[in-house]
Amino acid sequence: MYVIQVASECAPVIKAGGLGDVVYGLSRELAAQGHCVEVILPMYDCMRYDHIWGLHEAYANLWVPWDGGRVHCSVFCGWVHSQLCFFIRPHSFQDYFDRGCYYGCDDDQMRFAFFSKAALEFLQQANKKPEIIHCHDWQTGLLPVMLYEMYKFHGMDHPRVCYTVHNFKHQGITGANVLRETGLNNEPYYFQYDKLQDNFNPFAINMMKAGIVYSNHVNTVSPHHAWEARYTPISCGLGHTLEVNQGKFGGVLNGINYNFWNPETDTYMPEPYSAKDMTGKAAAKRALRDRLNLEHNDERPLVAFIGRLDDQKGVHLVHHSIYYTLHRGGQYVLLGSATESGINDYFHHEKSYLSDNPNCHLELGFNEELSHLIYAAADMIVVPSNYEPCGLTQVIGLKYGAVPVVRGVGGLVNTVFDWDYDQDKPQEERNGFLFYQSDPAALESAMCRAFDLYYENPTLFAKLQKQGMECDYSWKKPAEQYTGIYEYIKA
Repeated sequence: MYVIQVASECAPVIKAGGLGDVVYGLSRELAAQGHCVEVILPMYDCMRYDHIWGLHEAYANLWVPWDGGRVHCSVFCGWVHSQLCFFIRPHSFQDYFDRGCYYGCDDDQMRFAFFSKAALEFLQQANKKPEIIHCHDWQTGLLPVMLYEMYKFHGMDHPRVCYTVHNFKHQGITGANVLRETGLNNEPYYFQYDKLQDNFNPFAINMMKAGIVYSNHVNTVSPHHAWEARYTPISCGLGHTLEVNQGKFGGVLNGINYNFWNPETDTYMPEPYSAKDMTGKAAAKRALRDRLNLEHNDERPLVAFIGRLDDQKGVHLVHHSIYYTLHRGGQYVLLGSATESGINDYFHHEKSYLSDNPNCHLELGFNEELSHLIYAAADMIVVPSNYEPCGLTQVIGLKYGAVPVVRGVGGLVNTVFDWDYDQDKPQEERNGFLFYQSDPAALESAMCRAFDLYYENPTLFAKLQKQGMECDYSWKKPAEQYTGIYEYIKA
């Protein structure tokens, strides 16, 4: 099958969050399973060019109809760790992708509307005939609209569109000018509730809603998050749109790249280890304690948090988990950066307050090498998110033998199964601890059970660690599920 992924990110060359990991991981696994996969991306000035091999100009004169005229673009081609990618570079006074950033510009909606139009124009002019175009998040939400309202009448009536929503919080709300510039034009036609009109602002276009309405299949990144999007406010106003389109909506759990996240081959660690031989995990703990000047005491469990410090990640519970861990005689390591100045100041205060504590270290920033070492050293990893479409932290933690203590939301429910209470999994398939409310008492109830098992029955705790390490959350199964979706919508 010939599949083209169209997205604003692809790790490691363009990565601002989990979207980039998904686009790369899924593309590589689909290719490994025998499909022809290409990725179309914006050519940002700030992307990691050192991760692209053989970058060259593949299409010199791509003229994209735009705002009543045409914009000249070049299309470059290269391999990102063996994945073939095309990069669209517009030559216009707006400098859409020469901003020194991926997102955060006042005209983001127009930038990515142009990218979506340019991607379709490239497919048409280069005579590419994919069976599936797989679009991601609001940035490509207008692509299926333009495909089915414009380009299908110009020879592109064959491709089918799969649209994946990674985060409902950002929807690409914009005005009517995006219709004029893309050439869709007919405002009364598109400003209807069953088409592009935002569900709560009758004067705005919703680009994510556009993708949901016009695509042949829509999914989010875990089955439980798909349920939440339908029946809770987590869809940020798109619940009724999903209800109307329920026949083509579902959830496919993300995978992770075990070539990169694997304690048996991880070069960032002092010694490799596996579920069969865990001695290397003790070496990682010693190395982390040396690096962060923590007390060497093998009786203390090491608890970690790795991730952004923002409301989505449940920062109030992250804070509480620090002091609960210290209260129970454990050690705590935090690695993360804040997205808001108030949260940043708050955790800098905590860092200063705890600076002399030999059992706690707060690293406010992000360090790739250190993150690997923390995963390897940790006995437990805390993920107390307010919402979590899929989550990678808990899955990586499982692979490294860090028992996850998670809140029962989104993809956390689909990957972590409670040691004490899960009714759907036998004991030998359970791998962590869950809590469901968003208050400190709920967090403590789960952490308490984890600490009790660690202190009172270390043999069972080690068994729990090994069961988690044996879980398979690679891209193999998700890629097979996406292939099933592709086959269904192209039939």
